[in-house]
Amino acid sequence: MKLIYKILFGVLGLLVLLAIAYFVKTNSKSSVVFETENPTITSIERKTVVTGKVIPEDEVEIKPQISGIIDQLRVEEGDFVETGQLLATVKVVPNEQSLNSARGRVNNARIELRNAEIEYNRSNDLFEKEIISRQEYENAELRYQRAQNDLNNASSDLRIIQRGTAGGSRSANTNIRSTITGTVLEIPIKEGDQVIESNTFNDGTTIATIADLNQMIFEGQVDEAEVGKLEIGMDLSVNLGAIDDHSFEAVLKFIAPKGTEEQGAVQFKIEGDVFLNDSLFVRAGYSANASLILERKDSIMAISEALLRFDRKTEQPYVEIQIGDQRYERRDVTLGISDGIMVEILEGVEMEDDIKIWNKTETRKIGDNDQKSD
Repeated sequence: MKLIYKILFGVLGLLVLLAIAYFVKTNSKSSVVFETENPTITSIERKTVVTGKVIPEDEVEIKPQISGIIDQLRVEEGDFVETGQLLATVKVVPNEQSLNSARGRVNNARIELRNAEIEYNRSNDLFEKEIISRQEYENAELRYQRAQNDLNNASSDLRIIQRGTAGGSRSANTNIRSTITGTVLEIPIKEGDQVIESNTFNDGTTIATIADLNQMIFEGQVDEAEVGKLEIGMDLSVNLGAIDDHSFEAVLKFIAPKGTEEQGAVQFKIEGDVFLNDSLFVRAGYSANASLILERKDSIMAISEALLRFDRKTEQPYVEIQIGDQRYERRDVTLGISDGIMVEILEGVEMEDDIKIWNKTETRKIGDNDQKSD
């Protein structure tokens, strides 16, 4: 029985010791001490980054003026060409139906010419004998001249179908030449491919794409929420994905008057002239990011955005101003421009106000005048 009492008293004593230890530990917990920060006078820029690419200002697609088969290519992609330089030659392969029709027109024109010649000779004899009037003679002469002209036209059409040109030289249509000076960006065909001429009904087959790589533009898409803040002539800073640690200056020159919907958002195309560096070679199609300054204010009162709090019900921004030793009061504020780090304060705070810093704390023990940083 005595052993049981001893065990009970031992357990009771242990519980008392645990209670005392818990009480001491609870009363020695540290209290949070906040630091403060004053507003500053600074400059704030609000920027936006536009994703796009760098492309030549003008790209020209060279197309043939006659259908046929590529006989020979004289250039390769990346070659620099001058205006008028030979790019390729086309071998004409006449269409049998068109060729047959052209031959038929030539034969008909010859028959008409022979008939008109006979009539003209007869009218000439009768006119010399003063049997017919001058008018009848001149009408016969006119029909004869028209028949000659029709035969010449039909013969020219036949030569064009057969050789690609009406003249004696075959260089007029079968030789494809560059129309501008620049770099060959793309040759989508190869020797032996069949090509179609460019006409009012067909764009024709592209022989080569040529552009001047010394005149490049940035092309990107801007969201409708920001396009209203853009103006022609704004400065851009263009960074290329393929060229590290270098940015190019550019000037905004075009803002699309109509937007296009992409994934539920309306985007507007913009273009800017890029000022290239002669020491760096920029290829067409490089991906690029352009930074635009949408708004800038100098010498304004601002605070760090980390000092802001927002009311859970009204979403009104506010800060807490120190009014005593670790005592603060709420101040509603009116915000201005922000760059994501600093925000302009329009109303609610003065320069001498000490604003609570929420993300920096210190601890101190109750009854201890010394403080130590966490």
